[in-house]
Amino acid sequence: MSCVIFGAGKIARGFIGHLLYLSNIPFVFVEKADGLADLLNEKGEYTVNVLGSSDKNCVVKGAKCLKYTEKEKIMDAIAEADTVFNAVGGKNLQEIVPFLTGGIERKAQRGGKINFITCENWKKPADILREGIAAQISEEARTYFETQVGITEAVILRSGIDATAQQKEKDPLWVNVQDYWQLHVDASRLAGTLPDILGLHLIDEFGGFLERKFYTYNAANGTASFAGALLGYTVLSDAANDERIVKLLEGVYAETSAALCEKYGFTKEDQYEFTRGSLNKLQNRVIVDTLERNARDPLRKLGPDDRLVGSARMAESFGIRPEALAVGIAAAIYYTNDEDPSALELRRMREEKGVDYVLENVCKLDPNGNLAGLIREKTEYLKKEGYIHE
Repeated sequence: MSCVIFGAGKIARGFIGHLLYLSNIPFVFVEKADGLADLLNEKGEYTVNVLGSSDKNCVVKGAKCLKYTEKEKIMDAIAEADTVFNAVGGKNLQEIVPFLTGGIERKAQRGGKINFITCENWKKPADILREGIAAQISEEARTYFETQVGITEAVILRSGIDATAQQKEKDPLWVNVQDYWQLHVDASRLAGTLPDILGLHLIDEFGGFLERKFYTYNAANGTASFAGALLGYTVLSDAANDERIVKLLEGVYAETSAALCEKYGFTKEDQYEFTRGSLNKLQNRVIVDTLERNARDPLRKLGPDDRLVGSARMAESFGIRPEALAVGIAAAIYYTNDEDPSALELRRMREEKGVDYVLENVCKLDPNGNLAGLIREKTEYLKKEGYIHE
């Protein structure tokens, strides 16, 4: 058994790589950033610090990394592997398709099943990979691809947190992680079996699980991040413990939960417990996570299918008025950060062209529609409550 991990960021190193190492499964990273790849190959190891549980800390040894320029080696590594993970960011999925396609074509010649597992906060990432590969795969390897290759999804609930300057002095590859150990994987789309990975939780009835996570955890995270930033907080857990934001979060949970239960048949009790896991994570002061990191790239996070607008649209589709989500969207529209190019562009749009322009061109909403009107209403609410100062 061997594995390949596309990406060498915090989740790739601090969750997937960590679990594989503890499971004694050999693996290699594949990383786009040459500097990070060089550092991994030079050091050959990195520290995983489990926040609040230092007894579980680990130094992952024998780390190896291939660069995107090493295409032949990457395809050979895939052909030799049983499982390939990716944690590259949803917007970068198309970029890895040629590597996966070439690897599958070589695997077809060697024989044996192979599984690809997406580890992304993104809607239907497995479908993106499968459709991309299907469009490029050679006719000689097509039957193999259709019968022997599994492409499925994992839901990632462990957070990876930036290392402090002091930690980076000790180890420039240091990663801080949440004390969470389950790797939830959709079993219904696997080809054969997966290696015996620590924390692996195979779910046969996976329908809606990824969307449930996205529109519960990510919607709440976005709300706390953008509203907290307007209130001057810099640490996520501080913002999530503010009474005003707690009240807002409970509204978000109520709205998304009602829609998710209607859409997927989750019980109210089960979904409520799921929201408590999200809230506890946000409020956990052991996890010192910056608002800047969580609010980064607001243009993407205001997208029509992303955590806030996507949640609100889903709620509306089930007849639920997304009052709290509209507050979160309004807060996101007014997010500012002079160090974030996305936030700078958002501010330029808002100041030069107005909120309606953002609603129509970023959120892809009808400016005359109910949701756009509700967001404008909540913008005035945020001004009245002192969140927004103009």
